[in-house]
Amino acid sequence: LFLLERSEKKGLGTAYMAGFRYALDKRYDYIFEMDADFSHNPIDLISLRNACRNDGVDLAIGSRYIKGVNVVNWPMGRVLMSYIASVYVRLITGLPIADATAGFKCYKRSVLETIQLDKVKFVGYAFQIEMKFRAWKHGFKLKEVPIIFINRSKGTSKMSTEIFKEAFLGVIQMKFSSLFTQYEKAS
Repeated sequence: LFLLERSEKKGLGTAYMAGFRYALDKRYDYIFEMDADFSHNPIDLISLRNACRNDGVDLAIGSRYIKGVNVVNWPMGRVLMSYIASVYVRLITGLPIADATAGFKCYKRSVLETIQLDKVKFVGYAFQIEMKFRAWKHGFKLKEVPIIFINRSKGTSKMSTEIFKEAFLGVIQMKFSSLFTQYEKAS
């Protein structure tokens, strides 16, 4: 187990980027992303890896919404906001994912190498959407794997008006920008 400590907070996306770069430098084949507040069950890492390893998937997404709503102990307002955000993302971008804001994923290294991490713009929750969108636009195979999401037992939510605004407006900006972007197709 390795722990990367940063001297200052710069947003969720930048923390993940630091971890991704570390994993790429170490030449790991599968790179996982998950919350550290016990809302994701580590046992589900096996299902995500198996989707990438055995099913020909490039990005496996632990989905709260692929088989109904599988969320435990979240306030109804938070469930609705998350679910509606995913519907909004699908409508604006065409991204064929039921849980666009999911933060529990397994990437094959080729996805992170192709995406060009330096070009990822968002640092808040919109980061989760942008990473899936970029992988999809590059032609990688995405698959949602059903999970049960349990409200955190440690820590507090970082959701704020600024983060919400970044995600809401960012989705429109991301879609518009994609109309003028050439995406290298996955091999």
